[in-house]
Amino acid sequence: MKKRIFASLLLAVLLSAVLCGCGGGSTGQTAGDGQKDGVTAPDAGEPHANEITVGIAQDLDDSLDPHIAVAAGTKEIMFNVFEGLVKPTPEGDLIPAVAESYEISEDQTTYTFTLREDVRFHNGDPVEMRDVVYSIERCAGTLGGEPLVPALSAVQSMNADGDTLTITLEQPNSEFLSYLTLAILPEDYGQQDTTPVGTGPFQFVSRAAQDNIILERFADYWGEPAYLDRVTFKIIENADSIMMSLQSGAVDLFAHLTTTQAAQLGDSFNIVESTMNLVQALYLNNAEAPFDDVRVRQALCCAVDKQGIIDLAFDGYGSPIGSSMYPAFGKYFDDSLTNYYTRDIEKAKSLLADAGYPDGFSMTITVPSNYQPHIDTAQVIVEHLKEIGVHAEIQLVEWGSWVEDTYIGRRFQSTVVGVDASNMTARALLERFTSDYENNFINYNNAEYDALFQQVLASGSDEEQTALYKQMEANLTENAANVYIQSPADLIAVRKGLEGLRSYPIYVLDLSGVRYTA
Repeated sequence: MKKRIFASLLLAVLLSAVLCGCGGGSTGQTAGDGQKDGVTAPDAGEPHANEITVGIAQDLDDSLDPHIAVAAGTKEIMFNVFEGLVKPTPEGDLIPAVAESYEISEDQTTYTFTLREDVRFHNGDPVEMRDVVYSIERCAGTLGGEPLVPALSAVQSMNADGDTLTITLEQPNSEFLSYLTLAILPEDYGQQDTTPVGTGPFQFVSRAAQDNIILERFADYWGEPAYLDRVTFKIIENADSIMMSLQSGAVDLFAHLTTTQAAQLGDSFNIVESTMNLVQALYLNNAEAPFDDVRVRQALCCAVDKQGIIDLAFDGYGSPIGSSMYPAFGKYFDDSLTNYYTRDIEKAKSLLADAGYPDGFSMTITVPSNYQPHIDTAQVIVEHLKEIGVHAEIQLVEWGSWVEDTYIGRRFQSTVVGVDASNMTARALLERFTSDYENNFINYNNAEYDALFQQVLASGSDEEQTALYKQMEANLTENAANVYIQSPADLIAVRKGLEGLRSYPIYVLDLSGVRYTA
């Protein structure tokens, strides 16, 4: 993943971070505690009141329960509140969190964790083994209901002995550790959906629907404390209001800006360029005509110029992709698929004619109204499709309606959004398109794809799994499951005098390192 930090879009400094996988065999790791860069977290009462306001473009999910929340925006913010046995680093490693250390057997079937002694929940209760077991069993579905994390179905047994937890798998799984980033929650607490309690560096204070979410620094955090005492996430869905809030000083940090918005900010802000780590695409409902015909889907792929979208709508910022995988995933990303479809208007028209649409057709593109980058993308797509006789109309909807009708209800023809990975695994991006997956919102149904995924589950070899995942990506591309566009760049406005914002290879906004420098 590449990150360029530049002031007012004039000065660019290139940094890089590599996504690293966990090695096999026996490993023992311990996370260090202490100061950050020699600076301790300031006490309340410092200049600037030691708090910031962060603008966000959408309200969080109705449920703040981390095991249930659907929206990437909810997970992005609540990353500051929750932790698992392990947690990701900006470099893409996994390090101990609620666990003090862990070991993996050489055959990758046995995972042994030693819990920390000094971890507390935000309600003051100590984290006990029963809380860890409860959290894993809840996500595995063994306490009733459907599994919230299907990958945990591979667990054969769990054995708790004092502060040691041993998890045995039915078969080797090189990705399993990534799923233990799932939030550890108190077993006997029943208000996670409205007043969440975790173990992270920030604790939840309050939420005013459609207005704000407030977090505060958790004084009893086991690890390195956050610098800021208080963070207010202000919900601002209107693009004009976003700019007014930044320019007036009401907001100190705002992510996911367009290049036009970033260019309009004055000298009060630095613009940090990161990567959203999303798969942005024109997602197609494969179960609804005419998109149930692969030739129609392929025609759209031939008509849309992804680099043209990046150049026109994003001033060249963004990385074109050709399947449901983005570059930050390193070994899983297959760049050969990026240009599998090149813009060819005549070929697109021929495919439409073969499918029975020689004069094109009309379609609707549903777009969340609070995401300007997706709106801008859809507007360019509309112009591209006109050239093959396809008349697309953009339907703007509120985020809640998009989640309910498009994502959950699957009542749509096409939509422009970005899909994230909930953890650092290829499975998180690709399993969603298996035919029987609950969140397969595009209704992709391909027997070969399903068979490849079953081979992934049966394989204990990281090398073999990687090759199978790439075959799954190729299947999505060749069958034009969606019109893939880009992994969007993320332009983040950060008020001058603040530093320490870190980027991750997953879609999160980590504020634990943000601090005032003056």
